[in-house]
Amino acid sequence: MSPKTRWLLTLCLVQLFIMMVFINYSAVLPVLKEEWGMNNTMAGSILSVYQLGYIASGVILSVLTDRLNTRNIFIASALWSATANLLFALYADDYTSAMILRALTGIGMGGTYMPGIKLVAERFGPGERGRAIGIFVGSLMLGASLSLAVTGWLSSAFGWRTAFLVCSLFVYLGAAISMLVFRGYRPTLHPKVQKSVAAETLGNKSALLMIMGYASHMWEMYGMRGWIAPFFTASLISHGMARGAASGWAATAAALVIGIGALGTALTGSLSDRLGRTRTISVVMAASACCSFGFGWLINCHPAYAIGFGLVYGFLVSAESPVFSTALTELVTPAYLGAAMGMQSLIGYSFGMVSPTLFGWALDLAHDWRPLGEFSVDWGIAFATAGLGGVAGPVFMYLLRRQPESEKMAGGKK
Repeated sequence: MSPKTRWLLTLCLVQLFIMMVFINYSAVLPVLKEEWGMNNTMAGSILSVYQLGYIASGVILSVLTDRLNTRNIFIASALWSATANLLFALYADDYTSAMILRALTGIGMGGTYMPGIKLVAERFGPGERGRAIGIFVGSLMLGASLSLAVTGWLSSAFGWRTAFLVCSLFVYLGAAISMLVFRGYRPTLHPKVQKSVAAETLGNKSALLMIMGYASHMWEMYGMRGWIAPFFTASLISHGMARGAASGWAATAAALVIGIGALGTALTGSLSDRLGRTRTISVVMAASACCSFGFGWLINCHPAYAIGFGLVYGFLVSAESPVFSTALTELVTPAYLGAAMGMQSLIGYSFGMVSPTLFGWALDLAHDWRPLGEFSVDWGIAFATAGLGGVAGPVFMYLLRRQPESEKMAGGKK
């Protein structure tokens, strides 16, 4: 194993542990919704406020990686995230306290994900960057999957507060292991350029189109990811399973659906090195959009059908994630890569913040509406709101292919 590969796998292990607090709330959403008397819109807003916390820190901290040592930002953010999640386990007892503490947890994630991608981009050249970032993003998918699974298992056996406490311990462990990643680390120095940050981000039409495509992807993925566990819970309950057992099994099913995305990101990242970034993104997003518009209707079928279809859905909905980040590194000046990633975080996670709340609102709006007799339509309509992002993404990629700068990506392959 080469030193670069060993370094990448160590970083992946670190990020996997850090992700243990990422969507652990989704695993216990049905339980907390009943315990705290929340409707779907309120429950969805707690999902969304996590993204708000990420946005608040992600933009600032990503920009600062162009000026400050990424090591300090990364480690401090991981420790912040672990501590905020620990406080949630100890003190969250209603809707308001959950909103505040979940937002604080999201702040920590802002200093690990995009800075982590920047670290990988600095180590690997364009010909291997797609694969490397794909593997890194795959570790995030595995971490998100474990976040659901471990939280679901532990909450069923010991209660959700214990589950959240264990998740925080994993993040502290990840922060400790990160010292191996940063051993001997020296920030990459880039020559100064005359362009302003605004010109290199908002003024760079190709980069902006790629960021808007990423925002569309985030809209679809976070709508689906935030509500997949509650969907399986509802499906199992409708087939006679008790709520407590249903939540545990639903978290396991959702973990499988999200975890298979790790395979998708690794394969798609490598594929984009050969076929080109925009072409790969367009094909995958069109397929995931079809899944979004069809998945929710499976609430009317046996849960086994939903799990089988969900595995395909989970593979596709996150597969293009690393391709967006890889392409962005090829469209902006290296000296402003952190600023561009900050802008990507701002716009992308803003869309990702709104989507789960709109999903919950649609679910509430269509609740008990049965225009087709006993055929339930609420989950089908709610998942269709996520599919809107999957439709928009290929449109932005079409516009990007018309830009001459798109020749920079993957050796001219669009």
